[in-house]
Amino acid sequence: MLRAIKAFAAAQIPYIGPSFAVMARCYDKYTAGGLVAASGSPCPDTALGSEAERIPFPVVLKPRWGSDSIGLRRYTRGRLPARARDARYIVQRYVRGSEITVAVLNGQAGLPLHIRIPDDALYTFLRKYVLRPRIVPLLEGALADRIRREAQRIAALLGVDWAARIDFIHERDSDTLYFLECDVAPLVGFGSAFERSLSAAEVTRGSQLERLFRGHLAPRQ
Repeated sequence: MLRAIKAFAAAQIPYIGPSFAVMARCYDKYTAGGLVAASGSPCPDTALGSEAERIPFPVVLKPRWGSDSIGLRRYTRGRLPARARDARYIVQRYVRGSEITVAVLNGQAGLPLHIRIPDDALYTFLRKYVLRPRIVPLLEGALADRIRREAQRIAALLGVDWAARIDFIHERDSDTLYFLECDVAPLVGFGSAFERSLSAAEVTRGSQLERLFRGHLAPRQ
């Protein structure tokens, strides 16, 4: 997708979606996480795969670029695979907590959704798209408000210029909200987490579609 948008932008072919610059920034988990951490928001301690020894076990290994939790692995001890010990991967301190996602559209945050998996489980590609856990609105009002504000702030910081779904993990014992990633080309169809987050915040489907498509069919650099 990143290569396609780069080609569209270079050829000035109109398309609907994020600008290439925003996608390149947000799909690089190392860059996006570094920007968010530098702004003062908690992120799991992170290092490139080539510097993996900086992060004590247990750790989570992720491809540096991409989305949908493809290639996500947890390691509790030992040595990481040789293939992962370079700048194509990142290593993060494992955080045990509740997985939360929230949609942002034109600067407006939806209602945070709690992904109902065990706190010690990883939200992998398999869990997202095959096992499909229950996803329910977060009912803790103060925490939900805090997440919405943080999602809006992070979206603005990263320059989100279309739709986004921002993922967090909430560590209950410390009450720390960690930023995980910002997907700026999320699934936006009916029943997606993006749609459900906004609908739960009383943004109608018609309004979502109008805002997704209005004013975005234009070539952008």
